[in-house]
Amino acid sequence: MLQRTFSRLTFWSSVFIIIVALGLYATFVRFTQGLGGVTNLTDEFPWGLWIGFDVLCGVGLAAGGFVVAASVYIFNLDKYKPILRPAILTAFLGYILVVVALMFDLGRPWNIWHPIIMWNPRSVMFEVGWCVMLYTSVLALEFSPMVFEKFNLHTPKKILHAITIPLVIAGVILSSLHQSSLGSLYLIVPQKLYPLWYSSNLPYLFFLSAIAVGPAMVMIESYYSSRTFGKEIEVLILSKLGKVTVVALAVYLVLKIEDVANQKLWSYVFAFNFESIMYLTEISVGILIPVALLLIPKVRLQKTGLFVSALFVVFGFILNRLNISLTALEHYAPNYFPSWIEVTVTMMIVAFAFAGFHFIAKYFPVFPEEKHARFAAEKKTSDVVSLIEFPLVQQ
Repeated sequence: MLQRTFSRLTFWSSVFIIIVALGLYATFVRFTQGLGGVTNLTDEFPWGLWIGFDVLCGVGLAAGGFVVAASVYIFNLDKYKPILRPAILTAFLGYILVVVALMFDLGRPWNIWHPIIMWNPRSVMFEVGWCVMLYTSVLALEFSPMVFEKFNLHTPKKILHAITIPLVIAGVILSSLHQSSLGSLYLIVPQKLYPLWYSSNLPYLFFLSAIAVGPAMVMIESYYSSRTFGKEIEVLILSKLGKVTVVALAVYLVLKIEDVANQKLWSYVFAFNFESIMYLTEISVGILIPVALLLIPKVRLQKTGLFVSALFVVFGFILNRLNISLTALEHYAPNYFPSWIEVTVTMMIVAFAFAGFHFIAKYFPVFPEEKHARFAAEKKTSDVVSLIEFPLVQQ
């Protein structure tokens, strides 16, 4: 019996078990020895990997939820409806795990509820905390129809359907506020942040990069679901998401160039020191390469092409957030490198995100019904041919 169980373990299942085991041990050490005993954080460098990756990246990577929800319910773009639930699921899991990461980073995590009754409306962190808390609640309600359908709970589903539009509007407002406010957190350290990343446009840059990376995450999860579950989502829908990413990245790039030109930072850009190389890598990998790829119709109309392009976008986004939270501060504060505890906890959180998506996508109605999938498969070939033959008409 035991031998049969081990024989069924796949490679990735074994990796998951190892990561979780190490992560649970790291969790025990973290909550018994405190931050000072397990991290490389200091008073001069108080925010490290858990904020830079787990929070700043986690919130941005979950942006696909409000982008797709706004497209479907506010702008009436029903063509995006097949990807709505996967996007909501990704966003919901992302925000739950952001809260989990905060529990590790806070010195006194049991006080996380204090902002509910201890108001400080002039604080950016207070606004971010409230928006994250409220938007997580909104995502829970947007996710709940999948639970209601799974267990045939028709009455609560009807009630929720009646308030869907105001719920989505509230979610879009809340998400837009804190996506930009995360950038505002770094406006208060102009003397500490390296000039290449300090800008009065940081709130707009954070918001635009989230708009770009949200659809990219939907493309990646669609590719993963296709390979794992055979759940096909129409390529033309994902192709249109690719265009959204291109536009958002293009506007983002214009703002970046404007910052460099207005602040006369060209000497910093081409200094070819560590900061310059990281900045140029972020721009080329996260903006120029995916935009070039997504502007090619043959790339944009293939699952693999969309997947590779989305990977570049996500990698560039993560690099940008880590550059702002780590690289841009290291010239001012002592050099920081995360401890093995910090890395292990982060890996555990990411592993739980993958496992959560896999479990829910397998057992809950996340993807379109099979009849829709069959219709999409039949329609896809003729639509792709017509799009290639008549690109100007289609676009």
